[in-house]
Amino acid sequence: MTIHDIAKTERIEMYLKAVYSLSQAASPVTIAKVADYMGVSSPSSYEMLKRLEAQGLLQSGTEQGYRLTTQGLQTAERVVRRLRLAERLLTDVLHLELPAVYAEACKMEHVISPQVEARLAEVLGHPVTCPHGFPIPGERPAPPVSIITLDRLDVWGRAAVASIPEEDQAIVAHLVAVGLTPGAEVQVREVAPLDGPITLMVRGQMRALSRDIARRVHVHPLERPGGHAAAHVVPAAQSHRSG
Repeated sequence: MTIHDIAKTERIEMYLKAVYSLSQAASPVTIAKVADYMGVSSPSSYEMLKRLEAQGLLQSGTEQGYRLTTQGLQTAERVVRRLRLAERLLTDVLHLELPAVYAEACKMEHVISPQVEARLAEVLGHPVTCPHGFPIPGERPAPPVSIITLDRLDVWGRAAVASIPEEDQAIVAHLVAVGLTPGAEVQVREVAPLDGPITLMVRGQMRALSRDIARRVHVHPLERPGGHAAAHVVPAAQSHRSG
């Protein structure tokens, strides 16, 4: 395979990964959303998506916008699996700080061979989620739980953080700084009017979080004393976004 062929394959994989990730976090998948995810113009995004559709990797015109075909999904899941295993390696073994993990893992996702992938999973103990909380394709799925976005949690509602956005380094750094990482317990103390910030108790400290960022943090509501749920919830499969 030539350098040109490798670059072409990587570009295809990156677009399929974008559709995969957006379909789980920001459906419907539109040309504009893919362009923003990839950091390209909308015309460039449109041209590439049409090429992938012609190759039988995507379908358009669905309620979800662009949708992966069976062949496209297989490729996307293979790339996302390698990405998220690489994230685990960087976090659990090399102890890289979380904000830097996604960008570094993206450099590795296209070059990990099937043999190295299998060995990575074995050495890491077959983790089921990446450090950001997203499922690793091909591993034993975690038991289903109810998931909502943090902005939907009621005042005094308690929850455990399920996942945080992975691709935006600045947002990840901010969430790490305020303690909002997967597994952390939070409680909403105040919701400002007019789409203002949400005040949270996180790890014993009061923190303010913008509504926009709260919408990108997924949490598992915890029951209040007396057995009442902290918020109206939806099945996890409808809320998750790897990596």
